[in-house]
Amino acid sequence: MRKARTILFTAFLILGLALWALAQVAAPGTPVVHVLTVDGAINPGSADYIIRAVETATAAGAAALLIEIDTPGGLVDSTQDIVKAMLDADVPIITYVTPPGAHAGSAGVMITLAGHVAAMAPSTRIGAASPVSMTGEMDETMRAKATNDIVGFVEAIAKKRGRNVEWAKKAVTEAAVVTDDEALKQKVVDLIAKDVDELLALADGMEIVLGHDKKHTLALAGATLDRRSMTWKQKLVFYLADPNLVYLFMIIGMLGLYAEFSNPGMILPGVVGVISLVLFAVSTQILPINTVGLLLIVAGIVLFILEFKFTSFGALTAGGVVLLIVGSLFLFENTPDKVFPAAEFQLQASLGVILPTAIAMGLFTLFVAYKVIRGQVQKGRTGQEGIVGETGTAASEIARKGKVLVQGVYWEAENAAAAPIPAGAEIRVVAADGLRLKVAMLNETKES
Repeated sequence: MRKARTILFTAFLILGLALWALAQVAAPGTPVVHVLTVDGAINPGSADYIIRAVETATAAGAAALLIEIDTPGGLVDSTQDIVKAMLDADVPIITYVTPPGAHAGSAGVMITLAGHVAAMAPSTRIGAASPVSMTGEMDETMRAKATNDIVGFVEAIAKKRGRNVEWAKKAVTEAAVVTDDEALKQKVVDLIAKDVDELLALADGMEIVLGHDKKHTLALAGATLDRRSMTWKQKLVFYLADPNLVYLFMIIGMLGLYAEFSNPGMILPGVVGVISLVLFAVSTQILPINTVGLLLIVAGIVLFILEFKFTSFGALTAGGVVLLIVGSLFLFENTPDKVFPAAEFQLQASLGVILPTAIAMGLFTLFVAYKVIRGQVQKGRTGQEGIVGETGTAASEIARKGKVLVQGVYWEAENAAAAPIPAGAEIRVVAADGLRLKVAMLNETKES
């Protein structure tokens, strides 16, 4: 009886799973709309995400590709790659600034305008794509060149999609920003919809032009949504283009290597440092790095290290903090030929990351310098033999020679006894010869 119930339960479970699987598959003839969500800066990660989605939707014969947008801006090269793929697409693309409160700024303006159908949710806004240098004033020639290049770019997009060319140019030359209702009135976008369902219902039946002048009528009634997330590789590239993360990779890498070189054999700081610097190096292929800013940061860290070597009573540390902050602010290139740096998009690490990092490193440096000075004073009072009698731990097996940890410092050591000392054993210093200690196991020194 129990066996029959088990078989019956299994059969119902399989039937339920089969029905659930069938429910996930659209009925034959039902239009499918692929949906992407672009939330954050435009960089190579998000560019690959959108471009691959265009290719996938085209190959799958999707009824449309819907791109939900909320971005402050991003990299010029990535934006141009995205727009090129969208303008050449053979699948209908609907751009949708959402959710309420979202903003399509700088690069987001170009991507929104490049959709076959452009829409906005209530209480959203679009605009502000002016070239502004975050690393100083541009001269008139550079400003004119940058402005004209971006104006030509956005004007071509607006003309291709039959949208308000004059407003598109003002978004660049005057940093114009409009809300959803004003954008609809000025023919910047085609629709206002409170959600995706309403958007698809409004877009159903609209006539668009695909690829190279191929007319197409949208058939979106009863469409099912197929939401597409970033792949792990796209997410990795996306996050490696985050200035805050890149900045922390650099700082952690430098400190990790310094800790390893200062105390050979610790291993973990060296491994973490190397990995962090490799990730930083990869990130520099994505984000434009300012060499001057990088050199200022390195100089600041050098001053921190010198504080350990010389008694400056905090002067070197103060200089290191200043150089670290200034270098961090100038670490990334914000030139208009590389980014769309409008008011809401700055390619730099946040002050909320820079200041705590610089202050914490300064305080840590002062603390370590104080400990070093205090140790030197105590050493001067007790002499070299002051360490004799101290206890510690064998950091490695000591047959004749090895390493020990005494007073928080790794020392070269010689075995004063005949029997090997196993790693991890407690030891006592029985003599000192320069920077080399003679040690014996703690129990042996007690017996003697």
